[in-house]
Amino acid sequence: MPTFTDRLNPTPDRSTLESTLAQSPLSHPPFAFFWFARIATSIAFQMQAVAVGWQGYHLTGSAFYLGLVGLAQFLPMFLLTLVVGQVADRFDRRRVARVCQIVEGLAAATLAIGSGFGWLGPGSLLAIVFVVGAARAFEGPTLQALVPALVPAPLIPRAIAWSVSANQTATILGPALGGLLYAAGPTAVYATAGGLFLGANLLVALIRIERTPRLREPITLRSVFAGIAFIRSRPAILGAISLDLFAVLLGGATALLPIYARDILRTGPWGLGLLRSAPAVGALAMSVFMARHPLRRRVGHTMFGAVMLFGVATILFAVSTSLALSLGTLVVMGTADVVSVVIRNSLVQIRTPDAMRGRVTAVNSMFIGTSNQLGEFESGVTAALFGTVPAVLLGGIGTIVIVMIWTRLFPDLMNVDSLGS
Repeated sequence: MPTFTDRLNPTPDRSTLESTLAQSPLSHPPFAFFWFARIATSIAFQMQAVAVGWQGYHLTGSAFYLGLVGLAQFLPMFLLTLVVGQVADRFDRRRVARVCQIVEGLAAATLAIGSGFGWLGPGSLLAIVFVVGAARAFEGPTLQALVPALVPAPLIPRAIAWSVSANQTATILGPALGGLLYAAGPTAVYATAGGLFLGANLLVALIRIERTPRLREPITLRSVFAGIAFIRSRPAILGAISLDLFAVLLGGATALLPIYARDILRTGPWGLGLLRSAPAVGALAMSVFMARHPLRRRVGHTMFGAVMLFGVATILFAVSTSLALSLGTLVVMGTADVVSVVIRNSLVQIRTPDAMRGRVTAVNSMFIGTSNQLGEFESGVTAALFGTVPAVLLGGIGTIVIVMIWTRLFPDLMNVDSLGS
């Protein structure tokens, strides 16, 4: 569906198009407000996650409880996917995002008060985490579906790359800030997170765009599952989502980093911190590069090449006994992964009509979230059965095998030349 800018300039000449492409998405105020709001809410969530994990382990001394915390964040996203899509397509996406941020802010305030007065226990902590997970289940896909309305159509791939860079920046800064503030107690972390959620809410309120009419068809099984049906009918989009799903599912080694840090690389907590940050550093650098230099041609080949590189880097990480080499391979894994993420999200956003973008984005988010969670579970089970190094090695080999199979199953994805074609 054409954007407001497209309707003002339905057939731009070559010079106008080149001038538009030379602009930064951040030069458009709606996207600038969105970008800073995304950073604020993502940093707040990362800070809060650090505090919840540390406090939960302090209260229970149970590793199983930490698994329950992860489950409490994952279940709402998995259970609410179809509802999220309907809401994102039927209501003003800015209002939906703001409601979510208010809920997240109130949850952070409750955590701060409960910690300060000493009544927060393991059960109430899990309940609040579940509420935050439900809010994020709505907020994430809704914000992603909002991006195409914030910039002219030619700038959408660059805007998505900038959006990814915001998330990676938060992944690097959020845990560090949360850890530093926790020295003053969990209340300080939760109060700061609440302030950031409030700040994000105010930034989203400043976004001014043309409001498009929202879906008014009756809610039926067909409309509820329309996002899944749309993805299945578009081989390039289905191939991109499923390729990324299986690559992360098989190649993810995040859950095993503590074992690598202590038993294989013979380092301490500081080394584990470096290992956890390395993929985000590579991802941030590449997302900023792609924001400045968007892909023009051979998009399908680039995506397959990036996932193949991810698999090769995973194999090198599996057999490495050097901290420097391990950090380098993790940086490469983060770099390759973000190329796949930007291409996948760009295909989804550009090739999906606005009236369906919420439902399709919700399904996309559910698949990616599932791959992250199940990828950690798969790594743990495989490591328990075969050992840590063989588990990661098999994951890297499996990723490469998936790439070779997907080139045959999804030739439409391989043949995608440009994101808009």
